[in-house]
Amino acid sequence: MLFTSPFQPEPPFTHGQVPRTAVLLCNLGTPDEPTAPAVRRYLAEFLSDPRVVEIPRLLWLLILHGIILRTRPAKSAAKYASVWTPEGSPLKIWTEKQAKLLQGWLGQRNHQVKVRWAMRYGSTSIASQLDAMKADGVTRVLIVPAYPQYSGPTTASVCDAVFAWAAKTRAIPELRFINRYHDDAGYISALGASVRRYWMAHGKPDQLVMSFHGVPARTLQLGDMYHCECFKTARLLAQELGLSKDQYKVTFQSRLGRAKWLEPYTEPSLIAMGQAGVKRVDVICPGFTSDCLETLEEINMEAREAFLHAGGQAFHYIPCLNDDPDWITALCNLAQKHLQGWPTQETPDAAALQASRAAALALGAKQ
Repeated sequence: MLFTSPFQPEPPFTHGQVPRTAVLLCNLGTPDEPTAPAVRRYLAEFLSDPRVVEIPRLLWLLILHGIILRTRPAKSAAKYASVWTPEGSPLKIWTEKQAKLLQGWLGQRNHQVKVRWAMRYGSTSIASQLDAMKADGVTRVLIVPAYPQYSGPTTASVCDAVFAWAAKTRAIPELRFINRYHDDAGYISALGASVRRYWMAHGKPDQLVMSFHGVPARTLQLGDMYHCECFKTARLLAQELGLSKDQYKVTFQSRLGRAKWLEPYTEPSLIAMGQAGVKRVDVICPGFTSDCLETLEEINMEAREAFLHAGGQAFHYIPCLNDDPDWITALCNLAQKHLQGWPTQETPDAAALQASRAAALALGAKQ
C-alpha cells in the first residue's frame, strides 16, 4: 500500500541553519482586475468563508452560487473600475507600500526582518507568502492584520488561513499574532494628525462622521467585541481632536443582505443629516488603514451623492492613513513591541562562518 503524507514536501533539514524573523502584513483582498469574471472568483472565495457569513452552510451556498454570483459580479466590477488605477487595485497598492515602508522603518531601528504582504482572499495569498518565507529560511513569523478592531470575519479569518497552512506544514515556524490595536496610542495619534492636517487645509465641518465597516448585529450577542472596539476608537479619536459628543457620529457601512447589522447605518444617517439642515459633513473611516472600494466608491461617491441629494451642501472624505509617516511609525512601534524576545539581527550563515574559519586557519598555517 502506497503511503501518502498529508504534509507538503520540504527541503531536508540542515544543521546550522540561521534562524530568521519575518513580518506578514495581511489585508482583506481584492480582485485581480475590475472585470466580472475576476470579481466572481474573488467573491466566491470571500463569501464562502464561514467566518464572513454565519448562516446554515447549505442554505448559504445555494444562495451564493444560485443568485449572488450570477448577479453581483458585473455590478461590483463597475464599482471597482471606478476606483482602479493604472497600477491596479488601491488596496493592493497601499498594502504593498505599507509593507515596504515597514521593512525600511524596522531596518532603521536595526531590525533585519523581511516584511511581506498578503491578502486573505485572492492574490497574493497568505499561504503563498508563508511558503516563500520558509524558502527564505524564516523560522519566526509575526502576523499583522491590517484591521485595528478585532472581528471574527476579519482578524480571526486571517488566523484561520495561517492555521490551515500550518496544518499542511511539517516544520511550522514560531508564530505570533497582533489581534487588535484599536486603542493603540500611536494609531489614534496618527488618525488625529491626519484629521487636523485636513482641517487646516479645508476648514472644519458641522459634523464629523466616523464610518466603520458593518457586521451582522447578532455577532455582538455571539461574543464578537468589534462593536465595542469601534466605539472605543471613535471615543479616543474624538478626545484626540477635542470634540464633544454632539460634534461627531459613529456609523456602520457596507451592509449585506436583509438581516439587521450594527447600527446606525452610514448612508441613512448622512441622508438624515442633509434633511435636517447639516450643511457640511466630513467622513473618515478609522477601521480601514488603506483606501479601497469601501472608502473610495461607497463613501466618497455613493454616500457623497446621498448626502448632497438630501440637502447637504458640502461633503468631504478624509483619506485613510495609507502611507502616512505617522501611521507607518505607529505600525513599526506595534511590530517592534510584538517582536520582543525574538532575535532580529541576522548573524553570518553557517557557510560564511565556516569559510571565515577556514581562511583564518589557512592564514595561521602560513604564519
